[in-house]
Amino acid sequence: MPPVNAAAALPLPKYHQIYLVLREQLAEGRFAAGLPGELALAEQFRVARITVRKALGQLAAEGLIERAPGRGTVARPPAGAAAGRGKGRAAGATRTTASRAQLTGLLENIVTMGLATRVKVLECETVAASPAVAEALRLGVGAPVQKARRVRSTKEGPLSLITTHVPAALAAGFGRRELARKPILILLEEAGVRIGGATQTISARLADAESAQHLGVNVGSALLAVTRLIHDTRGRPVQWLHGLYRPDRYEYQMQLSRVGSIDAKVWVSKALTAQFH
Repeated sequence: MPPVNAAAALPLPKYHQIYLVLREQLAEGRFAAGLPGELALAEQFRVARITVRKALGQLAAEGLIERAPGRGTVARPPAGAAAGRGKGRAAGATRTTASRAQLTGLLENIVTMGLATRVKVLECETVAASPAVAEALRLGVGAPVQKARRVRSTKEGPLSLITTHVPAALAAGFGRRELARKPILILLEEAGVRIGGATQTISARLADAESAQHLGVNVGSALLAVTRLIHDTRGRPVQWLHGLYRPDRYEYQMQLSRVGSIDAKVWVSKALTAQFH
């Protein structure tokens, strides 16, 4: 069955859909070397150049890009970016009972999903840690890390596009062949890492040309975006993961219970599960 044209179903003009995709990519630091030209973007999104030009104009008006003759289009860091990163570190460093509840169940479920799906390894190489990767894994900028990208599929088709970063010292014993056979958490445990828990964030993203191709959806389609930081029993980060999931094939469920008296406003998770089909 052909993919549903989710982008066309959105009550948004084409230029605004392109604007949203490019804004997300800018936030992820995709265009450190500059944005593609108008013609390349028009071919990527299969639209006229005037549509791309309008999307770029909106990004420029918001101060996210700068268009200079002879230099092309370059990204500009949004105002308050440094402050935002600082807040993120503080939030990630604070571990409460509620945020870590039932992490064992979550990690077991992740491994189960890995064993029950097929995987295609797109990339596996040692690279220099970018500032974002270094910050997450508590490494120096430029430190060697293993970067791997994989597509997981069920019998229904592609399910997720996963990018992981692992300190090179921990990933020395496995590579492309091993990643195609076993979930990375099992490989880490076999390497002597004692998995302690994780911090996970779930949000939404719009599919760009690359993720749309791998997941069998149209550019601009809505995807579930998962960011997960795995740490060992000593609190040391051992894996940083970014995943894009098709929402029609993956769902995430939490069972909550209220803590305290009948007037209590605090809820904690009793179990965490992920279902896919």
